[in-house]
Amino acid sequence: MCKHVLNAQVAIRSPCCRKWFDCADCHRETQDHPLQQTFEMVFACKKCKKCFRKDAREFEDCDEYCPHCDNHFVLEAKTPKPSLQVEGEDVRIDSRMLKDDRIRGEEERSIFNVKDAADRLG
Repeated sequence: MCKHVLNAQVAIRSPCCRKWFDCADCHRETQDHPLQQTFEMVFACKKCKKCFRKDAREFEDCDEYCPHCDNHFVLEAKTPKPSLQVEGEDVRIDSRMLKDDRIRGEEERSIFNVKDAADRLG
């Protein structure tokens, strides 16, 4: 799993050290040499686990898919964003996590208030 690109669909073989990486940042973090640039790229599809080659000079719309399983591997990159979320039950089942922001008046209104019970009950 790549921590830089969340939806990486292929692994890329680096031409310099012949190792597989999900992105260039993964290569930069683990290796002590710069990534060698080349036009011919070797990919391994993560869906069907088969390898294929693509020439970057002749990249077309049909080249965005794995030739073996038609997995669409050219996707918009989603980078991880830090967030803080509260996990809880469905609010329809347990609504204790919800906060009522309405402002109550000075006097709490209730049907159980005994001060004006005679006026309300009859």
